Amino acid sequence: MKLSGLLIALRYLGAPKLRVMLLGSILLLGFSAQIKDARADSFNKLSSGKNDYPAGAVNSDDKNDLTLRDAINLALLQNPELAAFSKEMRALEGATLQAGLLRNPELSVNVENIGNIQKLRGDLNSADSVAQEVVQQLTTIRIGQLIELGGKRAARVNAALLGEDLAAKDYEIRRVEIIARVANVYTEVLAAQERLRLAEETRQVAQNVVNSVTERVQGGKVAPIEETRVKVGLSTTRIEYEQAQRDLISARRRLALLWDSASPQFNKALGNLEILIPPPSFQMLEERVLDNPMALRAIKNIEQRKALLEVEQTRRIPNLTINAGVVHHAQLGGNTAVASVMVPLPLFDRNQGNIKDAYQRVDKAVDEQAAMELRLKTELTQSYEMMSAVWNEINILRDEVLPGAKSAFHVMRRGYELGKFGLLEMLDAQRILFQNQLLYVRALANYQRLVNDIERLIAGPIDSVKPNHEINIRQP
Repeated sequence: MKLSGLLIALRYLGAPKLRVMLLGSILLLGFSAQIKDARADSFNKLSSGKNDYPAGAVNSDDKNDLTLRDAINLALLQNPELAAFSKEMRALEGATLQAGLLRNPELSVNVENIGNIQKLRGDLNSADSVAQEVVQQLTTIRIGQLIELGGKRAARVNAALLGEDLAAKDYEIRRVEIIARVANVYTEVLAAQERLRLAEETRQVAQNVVNSVTERVQGGKVAPIEETRVKVGLSTTRIEYEQAQRDLISARRRLALLWDSASPQFNKALGNLEILIPPPSFQMLEERVLDNPMALRAIKNIEQRKALLEVEQTRRIPNLTINAGVVHHAQLGGNTAVASVMVPLPLFDRNQGNIKDAYQRVDKAVDEQAAMELRLKTELTQSYEMMSAVWNEINILRDEVLPGAKSAFHVMRRGYELGKFGLLEMLDAQRILFQNQLLYVRALANYQRLVNDIERLIAGPIDSVKPNHEINIRQP
């Protein structure tokens, strides 16, 4: 599936910060360490963050084949959850802009004794003139400006910027979760394809056994009941093949839904479950888990809570309001300058309640950060223990069980043709071989899912923890 329109789509995503973040996330995909396709070199460049190829490059020669890189790119570009987080980030940019704006000045016009605007005549010291002067119309025009003291505006801007950082961490958390989800479903597709291949091979083997038994029945070497038995076994393999087909169709649909596609538009998923990386050092993983966006968000949350505490502390300092203007005397004719300064007296309300609330929320954020680290380490420990157990299971199946099961089946089949073993013994060997092959595929898929989960916890490829020692496992 070709992604030649990737850069064009990024151009229309809106905020520059979002475009850079999304492009960086695509170039730093951390879940490509184990599932390799036909173009493994370019896939490794994605994992390491190196970009030595065009943005629209594909990893396979067939345009209708899907790679893990293609699936993750599609999910990141078209997933509605990420789109919602991007809107939140842009909204918080507006909140930061608003927090840094100065207060608007206020204009006030006050008119007293409206209508008494006649000029004074005669003796200005007479009683009538004095009375008229007292009740003359006065027009007062003032301009007032609120001046925030104590660094209130800087504190608000700092808190708003940290709010933007929190939104960016939320975006990163969701992005990592989506990548892990895509990698897991992609693993299910690869496992379903492998199970379908095994079911087809088993069906072919069962058909060959039926042909061999039919020849022996026609030659009078065995009873006809044996032909009936092997045909029943053939029917069973057909049922298993159809079940494998349904499982593959279901997994392909779940994968396509991750990028909001009603039906899969690819032929097959490229990858090899048998390319594995041994479990790395747990101590190194434990150090890397603190780089998880969830852990970093918890730390950033403490910073933001402290910034909000600073905002509340600055509100203890009263603001200053300065007014200046002129008074126009309608009868005497002339203007008089006026000015005033207003400062609230913090006698009762010194913002004590909000400051206490902010202090407690800082302490709460510290506790939440410790709880998050403990949760991440606990999840890592559980995943690592299961990963080590599955790794041992894979080694036993690969080195001991599968070679023995395959050898036993070939010996039983050859012995049956020579008349040394019975039909039931050969069918039992065939069944054991098929079951162990399925166990092997299931173990490979489980191991890859655990690797994906650990990569989600460390927010990066597992092969970046130590030098990459890949083991290319081939079925014996």
